[in-house]
Amino acid sequence: MKTIIATPNAPAAIGPYAQAVDGGSVLITSGQLGLDPTTGELAQGIEAQTRRALENVKAILAQAGLTMDSVIKTTVFLQHMSDFAAMNAVYAEFFTQGSYPARSAVEVGALPKGGLVEIECICVK
Repeated sequence: MKTIIATPNAPAAIGPYAQAVDGGSVLITSGQLGLDPTTGELAQGIEAQTRRALENVKAILAQAGLTMDSVIKTTVFLQHMSDFAAMNAVYAEFFTQGSYPARSAVEVGALPKGGLVEIECICVK
């Protein structure tokens, strides 16, 4: 059984996918860009895009009754690996020290809408 999770507090999907899928014991988010859910505009700069992407994740999790402490794994896609330190500084603000999720971070050729960062999560319920 799966349940589609959707909230107006995060950007609507820009393709044939869900913001997140609840699989019963796990919830998996689609990658979140640094898009403002109200305007659809991309935040400016790596720090602002990282913060907005994680705020979008937070909104999706809240819709499912979860918090960032439910996240067990993230994948961070970066347009430029040279942005890693700046992304990492903002990223650390969203997770509780001592219970950080596992994470992968990779540089990619391009991201939708010209984004600098995209973040997806796997969560336990």
